[in-house]
Amino acid sequence: MKISKTTRKQYAVLGLGVFGSSVAKTLSLYDCEVLALDVDIKCVNRIADMVTQAMQCDITDLDQLRSSGVGDCDVAIVGMGNHLEETVLAIINLKELGVPYIVAKAKNKRYMQIFTTVGADRIVRPEKEMGKQVAKSLLSNNIVEMIDIDSEYSMVEIEAPFSWVGKSLRELDARRRFGINVLGIRRPQDQKLSLAPDADYIIDACDHLVIIADGNTFAGLDELNKI
Repeated sequence: MKISKTTRKQYAVLGLGVFGSSVAKTLSLYDCEVLALDVDIKCVNRIADMVTQAMQCDITDLDQLRSSGVGDCDVAIVGMGNHLEETVLAIINLKELGVPYIVAKAKNKRYMQIFTTVGADRIVRPEKEMGKQVAKSLLSNNIVEMIDIDSEYSMVEIEAPFSWVGKSLRELDARRRFGINVLGIRRPQDQKLSLAPDADYIIDACDHLVIIADGNTFAGLDELNKI
């Protein structure tokens, strides 16, 4: 059985542990087509109501994967990073089925090298990456949430520095003065993110600002309250 062809991007998540389930649920929340696969029927049943289709499948078996329709997906995420043999076989099978882009979870650097060698396009180490983000977020009392864009820049949600309250974005001239690009504002009234705010927007004490900053800048965000 196959998931239907649509104009939306289609994802397959192989392995429905904590990592795989979280990926599948999040993709579904963003209205993506998600095919969720696991050999354990309990894991399949647990997520069945949250994704487009959930199936019991031995992902090391090429014929079972082919029957699942995974070959029609644009992206496949292999979530059993602690299981070397299963992940390697899954990646090889996905390559044979023609999946254009494969993401694999790895538990250590050696596994990363192996998964890259057999054909994974991107390797993630959730524990390591989350550890980095938590540590960085602790560098400033202002930081609410942070996502690394690359090795140099991060997208950061910060509480509005009190020295900015009552001033317009134009008046602040944050790019020139602080090396910060303000991408959006999350207002306290509705918690919705407003992108590309008007230069004349006056900052409220409860606002959260979404900014892009390099490592040196976000490490000193607390200093903004002293300006």
